[in-house]
Amino acid sequence: MKLNELRDNEGATKNRIRVGRGIGSGKGKTSSRGQKGQKARSGVSIHGFEGGQMPVYRRLPKRGFKNPFTKTFAVVNLDTIQKAIDAGKLNAKEINQESLLSSNVISKAYDGVRLLARGAITASINITVDSASKSAVAAVEKAGGKVTVK
Repeated sequence: MKLNELRDNEGATKNRIRVGRGIGSGKGKTSSRGQKGQKARSGVSIHGFEGGQMPVYRRLPKRGFKNPFTKTFAVVNLDTIQKAIDAGKLNAKEINQESLLSSNVISKAYDGVRLLARGAITASINITVDSASKSAVAAVEKAGGKVTVK
């Protein structure tokens, strides 16, 4: 097989039909659009229009609430921190948002960092976070560390 021998499969491509090029072409005059009416016009967008009937998106009730003040946290678990300390990526003495970002423990800070208690921690760490679960704080303090919540 050579590059100059490559071909599309039979029927893989079609030639485009040139419309509006006279009655002899079979696609002249109305260009396959029928006679007049809304859909025969250019630029008509009728998505969701149901012929005057109340559309489904208006028949159904509104539902839910989007809290504009919600915060999205970057989640860090204890086992992830322990792994990073064992690998030498993190200094156990002082861990904060900047050190977690620079060591690639978290990829993005979002609205802050939240500490969760999955896994175990053996190192004595001093960590500053925006939020932490009670069990995570208890586990860090049990290992001889300290959690500071901003």
